[in-house]
Amino acid sequence: MWQGKDEFSMPPAEDAQLLLRLVERHLLAMELNLSPLYPQEEWGFQAQQALEKLLKAMIVLSNRQAPRSHELQNLASDAGICLADELLQLQVFAVEARYEEGPFTLPASREHLLAELESMLTGLKNEINQA
Repeated sequence: MWQGKDEFSMPPAEDAQLLLRLVERHLLAMELNLSPLYPQEEWGFQAQQALEKLLKAMIVLSNRQAPRSHELQNLASDAGICLADELLQLQVFAVEARYEEGPFTLPASREHLLAELESMLTGLKNEINQA
């Protein structure tokens, strides 16, 4: 995506579209795994990853380099948005839920979280298409 600190290898919209394609892959995996038998920790990780990439796409669209960070609060701040608490609570799935025993509970239903992330994805795609 980027060649150097301030040198972009492609236009911001193309960088953002690449991130959004990765988000679509995460969301598809989440949709296919709505079953309560699928581990919450794995589902939450996909949700956290999708949200992280959505936030990074927002940052890239503002012609800035997205930081190499997994911290949702910091990324939301860099993107200039305020995230709902239930989305911020996905932070635990970035690292802790992957390496600790848990249990780790999702902050909302899978369907609700998926709908929130899909809404963010649609909004960003519309923003790119209108540019």
